[in-house]
Amino acid sequence: IVCLIDYMLESNKESLKLEAMKRVVGLIAKGKNASELFPAVVKNVASKNIEVLKKLVYVYLVRYAEEQQDLALLSISTFQRALKDPNQLIRASALRVLSSIRVPIIVPIMMLAIKEAASDMSPYVRKTSAHAIQKLYSLDQDQKDLLIEVIEKLLKDKSTLVAGSVVMAFEEVCPDRIDLIHKNYRKLCNLLVDVEEWGQVVIISMLTRYARTQFTSPWKEDGVFDEHSERAFYESDEEKTRNEPEAKPYMMDPDHRLLLRNTKPLLQSRNTAVVMSVAQLYWHLAPKNEVSIVTKSLVRLLRSHREVQYIVLQNIASMSIQRKGMFEPYMKSFYVRSTDATHIKSLKLEILTSLANEANISTVLREFQTYVKSQDKEFAAGTIQAIGRCATNISEVTDTCLNGLVLLLSNRDETVVAESVVVIRKLLQTQPTQHSDIIKHMAKLFDNITVPMARASILWLMGEYCERVPKIAPDVLRKMAKSFTSEEDIVKLQTVNLAAKLYLTNSKQTKLLTQYILNLGKYDQNYDIRDRTRFIRQLIVPNDKNGALSKYAHRILLAPKPAPLLESAYKDRDRYQLGTLSHTINTKASGYLELSDWPAVAPDQSVRNVEVIEPVKIHHFIFPSTAHPTPSGSDAESRVENSSQSSEESDESSSQSEKSSSESESDSEKKKRKTKTPLQKKTVKPTAKDGPYLSKCYQPTFCSSDLFIFSLILSVCPPVYSALSPLSLSFPLQVSGPAFVPEKSHDLLHRMTGKGLSAQYQFPRQPCLYQPTMVSVQISLTNTSDHPLEQIHIGDRSPTGLNIHCFNTVECLEPEASVTVFMGIDFNDSTQAANFQLCTKEDHFSVSIQPAVGDLFLPITMTELDFRKEQGKLLGMNESSATITMAAENMTSQPISRPVATVANLGVVPSGQDDIHRCVFAGKTASSGAVVLVTVELRESSTALITINTEKSVMGSMLLRDLKQALAQA
Repeated sequence: IVCLIDYMLESNKESLKLEAMKRVVGLIAKGKNASELFPAVVKNVASKNIEVLKKLVYVYLVRYAEEQQDLALLSISTFQRALKDPNQLIRASALRVLSSIRVPIIVPIMMLAIKEAASDMSPYVRKTSAHAIQKLYSLDQDQKDLLIEVIEKLLKDKSTLVAGSVVMAFEEVCPDRIDLIHKNYRKLCNLLVDVEEWGQVVIISMLTRYARTQFTSPWKEDGVFDEHSERAFYESDEEKTRNEPEAKPYMMDPDHRLLLRNTKPLLQSRNTAVVMSVAQLYWHLAPKNEVSIVTKSLVRLLRSHREVQYIVLQNIASMSIQRKGMFEPYMKSFYVRSTDATHIKSLKLEILTSLANEANISTVLREFQTYVKSQDKEFAAGTIQAIGRCATNISEVTDTCLNGLVLLLSNRDETVVAESVVVIRKLLQTQPTQHSDIIKHMAKLFDNITVPMARASILWLMGEYCERVPKIAPDVLRKMAKSFTSEEDIVKLQTVNLAAKLYLTNSKQTKLLTQYILNLGKYDQNYDIRDRTRFIRQLIVPNDKNGALSKYAHRILLAPKPAPLLESAYKDRDRYQLGTLSHTINTKASGYLELSDWPAVAPDQSVRNVEVIEPVKIHHFIFPSTAHPTPSGSDAESRVENSSQSSEESDESSSQSEKSSSESESDSEKKKRKTKTPLQKKTVKPTAKDGPYLSKCYQPTFCSSDLFIFSLILSVCPPVYSALSPLSLSFPLQVSGPAFVPEKSHDLLHRMTGKGLSAQYQFPRQPCLYQPTMVSVQISLTNTSDHPLEQIHIGDRSPTGLNIHCFNTVECLEPEASVTVFMGIDFNDSTQAANFQLCTKEDHFSVSIQPAVGDLFLPITMTELDFRKEQGKLLGMNESSATITMAAENMTSQPISRPVATVANLGVVPSGQDDIHRCVFAGKTASSGAVVLVTVELRESSTALITINTEKSVMGSMLLRDLKQALAQA
């Protein structure tokens, strides 16, 4: 196979080379070694087949470049040329291969490539540069200072594609440089929801460490710092020292709250690592009364694979020790299933034991009774230990647990009996005087117990409490003297101890037995037993040499011993951050970064403030209507000519209108509307109260020439919006007028639902006057009732952060009257509906404006040459295409332009006379200014190829769907 692939790679046919590379990548995927094909593959680095062959070659080189460094160095020049390739995927792949060559001699070349890639237009290439930073740092740590400069630059990147990768590079290269995060903290918090999942995990982990150094502890409000107070409970306030400062109430830093608020939605993530990261963040950063919101999400993860269950249960086990109330309502979720693996069963058992209290102990013990009968011996032994812990922690059930464990001594399973003996021994140490009957019962079962640890435990009990069983203990020693030589080492040691204790308390009956056992131990094969025997003999048998030591034999061997503490194995794991490898293995792993203690005084929060660049002020326009307008051209011309003369009056009336409408608004709303002048078209009657142009109640009529003037003046203003658009920073093109404005309007509020108020909306497809990022929406309000409607305005909106420029309050709308108003909505390049309330004086109606994807664009002017340049930058993942079948009579440019202009607000790019089978359209998104390029290429057999190039891939897919439907029906 290798020879065949080698022959195909040497062929002159691109198809054979492509097939060969597919087979090579297939071999790599199966885990087979394909390194011997490296020379033949390297020759195809400069292949002209960019889309497939070159990508496969780069995939191969990334895998074997480190092993075949000398041969890879021969292609350095090719990689450097590929860094300038128009295709972003090729540029990124070249940088990935270059950073995979682990040769110190090319470090300067890699450093230069990373710097250039960090400034690339494509976020995918910038993401790849962040990955390359970690590779270069591991190769040459002397480049740390230069790499930190690149990291600082990439941290300012606003792309969600880059955020996770650059934070990972930050954690790898300079995790202690917290100062680099200050200015980017709020941006990272706001971008967190849109970052890819594994990037979210990295960012949350980093922000957890950051928050522990920049904010004060939120646990003060829960009284954590008062529990060690030395002041008596009934001490009067007069006894307080005068110099003692009064405790200040805890106030959470707004940035601290921002982090908690923005991570909370991620608890619904489909990625278990993200949910676990948010859970540990709340555990380490949130006030104690808010931590419980992560409980449901963690319990939900228990339905996942056993590997996920293991990690989640470990973290829940650590949490449940400190805060039992969190998981107590979900106790049934931790019941053991027969299909669970042993390690999962053990963790669930651990959690159930931690959650047990006086209220639920009966339920827990019933569960444990079932678990003891399990065929899994290890799990059954763990259940017995759990019963012992429950008996120790809850004194009310100690006797019940002891009696249950004594019954288990008659079990046929040796493992259950042995574990029961060990647990009973630990429990008896807490109340030895009350349970002499249990000791006697265990002595009777001694002959039937064969497990060494269980026999040793019974012997220890006999020796420790030999004075309470004076008749049984010597008889047990007699039996052990017979079988001493055949016992296990641990049993022999306890037999020697029993003999010594009985010699001190009952030497008349046991003196000869003790000497016999000591003589057997003196010649035992195990040196520990021989040493113990010699020590015991010298300690308890007095003679001339050790007379002084024998005086203390009773105090040494029969000293009171503290009862053992039955504690959870997860008690001390809270010293490690939850969700980390160190917490899982209970040992500090390589690369683990410890969480710092909360600062006593919060550092200066102004370090996170970012300078805001003031936007350029836009002149607003108001177009007053006459009582009986005419849509003639002369009327329009006169309005345009007199627009400059009436600007001062317009500004004056605008300020009056603003002042009167804001009297009922809050101060915050006033601040928002100071620099915004709403656009309304209405007919008014002058009154003395409201000035020469306003009246409280009027009968407006819609004027078509007003809309004509509005469109005419907007056609003069595109350079203003072009200068303000984000797109103009790197793409100085002007916004042009719409090629087509749909006349269709949509129902916003039906007259029956609105109690007589009817509302319809449509998109005029013009740049918004209020903000360049908003989409202009025209709303027609009609009163179909028999009474006036007062104070028509916009109320609450959803989502909360939705940016809407509302129209001014319509004070009064007479019956059968209509008014047309304009409002601006920033849809943030999304077709998500804008929900808000349309309110009158007496009622509130929930309404929704749903934009089509084509209404979120603005047409732009560009030449065909500029179009091709921009299209070359938006290939690969930024390109989507589809082929459709059309009627033969529509296979010309004219029938195509109309459906495209109807679906999307795009401008037509003029093409050459020879290119009659290709229609080109260009536009930009209103919110972000991302370029949208559409190409419709007519082909043979009545087919057409639609190609869309844009950074907004989701919007591109939606637009492609609409265009396919429109052109197919044309």
